Amino acid sequence: MKVLILKPSSLGDVVQALPLLRLLKRHRPDAEVHWWLAAELLPLLEGDADLAQLIPFERKRWRSPAYWPAGLAQIRALRDARYDWVIDLQGLARSATFAWLANGAFTVGLELEREGAHLAYDLAVPRPKDRPHAVDWYLALARALDIPIQADFDWLPARPAITAQVEAKWPRDEFRWLGINPGARWDNKRWPAEHFAELVRRLAASDARFRFALLGGSGDWQLTETIRRAAPERCENFAGRTTLPELIEVLRRCELLVTNDTGPMHLAAALRRPVVSLFGPTRPDQTGPYGQTHLALTRPLPCAPCMKSRCHWAEPLACLRGLSPARVADEVVHRLETEF
Repeated sequence: MKVLILKPSSLGDVVQALPLLRLLKRHRPDAEVHWWLAAELLPLLEGDADLAQLIPFERKRWRSPAYWPAGLAQIRALRDARYDWVIDLQGLARSATFAWLANGAFTVGLELEREGAHLAYDLAVPRPKDRPHAVDWYLALARALDIPIQADFDWLPARPAITAQVEAKWPRDEFRWLGINPGARWDNKRWPAEHFAELVRRLAASDARFRFALLGGSGDWQLTETIRRAAPERCENFAGRTTLPELIEVLRRCELLVTNDTGPMHLAAALRRPVVSLFGPTRPDQTGPYGQTHLALTRPLPCAPCMKSRCHWAEPLACLRGLSPARVADEVVHRLETEF
């Protein structure tokens, strides 16, 4: 049996789709599974034991006619693979087009009518009304394929070689490491940097064993440096210094993560780490850390959640600015006391 999964992006969305892969392979260990994935996210799944092939999606390169012969060759390869199942977990016109072009024996996807993607499927699966989280939507699709749902799978299995790399770069010590993830793609999903700095000061004063792993990409370096200065001797700035697989192993070491609504939040949840998530314009019941959405910190406002990338409220970013460092620090201590 050959299966194609289309879920090219983004980081958090791909992580949330992994339970379907794990359960599919448990139910059908003979299945040869290919995953159509954004090229920049290939390191997330390279070498994954449940995948036979990664198919890179070069979104930006498709804009250039010079790439089209290579792109068309990839489409021909998809058709030649003769997939039994094509599973579109992106649910947008672009992914549905590739699903249709793959011409599998049976195509299933999400019932998301925004771009008409459902028209390309043999079966479109609606979002469960009682469990609206993205992971539960993907699991509903698994049920539609008669895949049994079980909870005892390893979402992000450890990679010994990557673990060894991280151990060599950052040897273990006796301290209690807490992850701090202050970045986000949308500016209005970012808890203020000064709030993160005050949080670090408060937590550092509360326990001499606390150390802080400041996480992010290379573009977050100045942001994380601002936070590091709140307690420079207690912080390690990892922003831009880890590969994606190394970031996963750093998170695996952390006892807890404080984060905005962004990809590393989902990595931490997949690693079953306590997550103190800070939500403003988005809905934690749909995209929060899976299994911990009811613990997301929010500030009730008439405009929240607005689901918009720009804030139009009279008091800009009041939904996030209104989450005080004191409240977040108390939640961190509470979660550490109850879960460790």
